[in-house]
Amino acid sequence: MSPDAPAHRAGVVALLGRPNAGKSTLLNALLGQKLAIVTAKPQTTRSRILGVLTLPHAQLMLLDTPGLHDATRALNRSLNTIAEEVAEDCDVALILVDPRTGWDAGHAALRERLAAQRTPTLVVATKSDRDGAVPAEAEHSVSAETGAGLDELVARLVALLPESPPHYDAEQVTDRTLRFLAAEEIREALFEELEEELPYSTAVEIESFDESRADGVRIRATLWVERDSQKGIVLGQGGRKIKAIGTRARAAIAKLLEGPAHLSLWVKVDPKWAKKPKKLAALGYH
Repeated sequence: MSPDAPAHRAGVVALLGRPNAGKSTLLNALLGQKLAIVTAKPQTTRSRILGVLTLPHAQLMLLDTPGLHDATRALNRSLNTIAEEVAEDCDVALILVDPRTGWDAGHAALRERLAAQRTPTLVVATKSDRDGAVPAEAEHSVSAETGAGLDELVARLVALLPESPPHYDAEQVTDRTLRFLAAEEIREALFEELEEELPYSTAVEIESFDESRADGVRIRATLWVERDSQKGIVLGQGGRKIKAIGTRARAAIAKLLEGPAHLSLWVKVDPKWAKKPKKLAALGYH
């Protein structure tokens, strides 16, 4: 390295905030490709998703997290725990605020907690292309849709990162497996096809992921629900809904894998799946 070249920086950047604050959309925009699923529904993200942004002089390990919210059920508590653990271990924290819902006591408490940990923190207003007054607490604003403010945000983040060599190869964009990402594509298709009918107590489990066939990857997945009535919603009249979910998910997975994908979906009922810590861990909610 030239003596005049800037020191290489690397570290974990936590994307924190309320549900629907734009964390997943921002992650995808910064990476320049889709990694985290994005829907208009709150609490879409259920796991910590790592996206690796490698630059000539820095490597940002961007961690998307579930939205922080009031938790009563085991699933919701698990989602909050994921976000809280990421906040504790990150090198830099981004508190993302949707201008339409604004800054609240929860944001303030999070910022105080990060300050107590001496974690460098940046408050960022998202969705700057939409209506809504930017909160006075915001130090930066971005639009993942138009790209406004993204380059400046990256520069500010790099400046806050510690000096460090890269942690990942330049070609690696995530630590998640294709199996996990395929499950996420199925879950996104479920969200989009069911719209307001969506039973939020639904999860996707990949039963098999066979890459041995020359004609494409063969995937078998189970959609877990808590009640028979929810199973009926997911199946739809004459199986129309599950067919539509499969068609949408198959196209997304084929794009992800850059090749043919064969997908079989099954719907099963387990009234307690969202209350079982081991089941939550097996489904990737960690």
